[in-house]
Amino acid sequence: MTDLLKAKLSRRAVLQTAAVGAIGIDPALRSMVYAAGSDAPEKTEVKIGFIPLTDCASVVMASVLGIDQKYGVKIIPSKEASWAGVRDKLVNGELDFAHVLYGLVYGVHLGIGGPKKDMAVLATLNNNGQAITLSKKLAEKGAIDGPSLAKLMQTDKREYTFAQTFPTGTHAMWLYYWLAAHGINPLQDAKAITVPPPQMVANMRVGNMDGYCVGEPWGHRAIIDGIGITAQTTQDIWKDHPEKVLGTTGDFVKKYPNTARAVTAAILEASKWIDSGLSNKNKMAETIADKSYVNTSVDAINQRILGRYQNGLGKTWDDPNFMKFYNDGAVNFPYLSDGMWFLTQHKRWGLLKDHPDYLAVAKQINQIEIYKQAAAATKTPVPKDVMRTSKLIDGTVWDGKDPKKYADSFKIKA
Repeated sequence: MTDLLKAKLSRRAVLQTAAVGAIGIDPALRSMVYAAGSDAPEKTEVKIGFIPLTDCASVVMASVLGIDQKYGVKIIPSKEASWAGVRDKLVNGELDFAHVLYGLVYGVHLGIGGPKKDMAVLATLNNNGQAITLSKKLAEKGAIDGPSLAKLMQTDKREYTFAQTFPTGTHAMWLYYWLAAHGINPLQDAKAITVPPPQMVANMRVGNMDGYCVGEPWGHRAIIDGIGITAQTTQDIWKDHPEKVLGTTGDFVKKYPNTARAVTAAILEASKWIDSGLSNKNKMAETIADKSYVNTSVDAINQRILGRYQNGLGKTWDDPNFMKFYNDGAVNFPYLSDGMWFLTQHKRWGLLKDHPDYLAVAKQINQIEIYKQAAAATKTPVPKDVMRTSKLIDGTVWDGKDPKKYADSFKIKA
């Protein structure tokens, strides 16, 4: 355990004592925190699953810094091995919440990503900060980006294998979208496999895949280890794209609405803390690099969270669209259009056989009212519209207005 982490845990102990315990919250604090008129959390200790990725940071820091205690809950971060494991534990109630892939939540809700279960998205945890990595072997043959990969695949015919992290998840959708934008059908021209995020680098090292899409630090780690190059960042596929969410089941929200609100507020405040300066970002990197969390070197984390990128071939750049956790609240609002976009891609790639009622599904999953109450408690700005407009790498514009037409508009699909 690092000295910094020990200090954080020590500080947490002080904060826990000061908070008058998880059950007996100071009445004045309670009235301040629950400004929306709700009562105290029904469940005061909650287990939140996370995968070892940089974007688990708001869950970890809410716990380590004792921010959770301010809102009357104690967060127990639970390190998980795979997204399938996170899904199963959420569905069966072993986890109360999770740092989880946006598309996984939607897939489970519709029964296309495992057992069907009503699900809930309470907040978006981060925008940006994922990457598509190609192996050094491909780079040596000239494939260093989308166009050159497409050219190589045409001239050097063989089976190409690309890895994502969960069939309905964000990384699968970024990978497929990117390949298709360059004329490659990810389901016909290549083989797609599922690999847990922390195992990506090891699998590429032994030659199990030609490329992968995953969250940091596993893109930068491939460069540090000299086995891969960054062909594209996901923020270049969709600037300020939604990524991980604070997810739970629909049943949990119905049974414990105050707990859901309190945890959302704690995560929002932790997100604000992370994005409030260079010092906090560095402290976050040092904390989550510990073996209890991401289990990697600090330098694998602390460059890209500051927008300092390199591609592994000598190119370096400063990217203003790096991973963001708060960005004055712009990150965290659970836009209905964001959830609907994943459904359009599930339909595009044949995961959904028929068009769902896109808007109705998003309204059921995304807990806008609970989010607004948590935002009020943390003084987080809330946008006026539940939809937003985005332009993606292939020039298409997504605004959520005609999801059926949008889903059917792609030339390359299942």
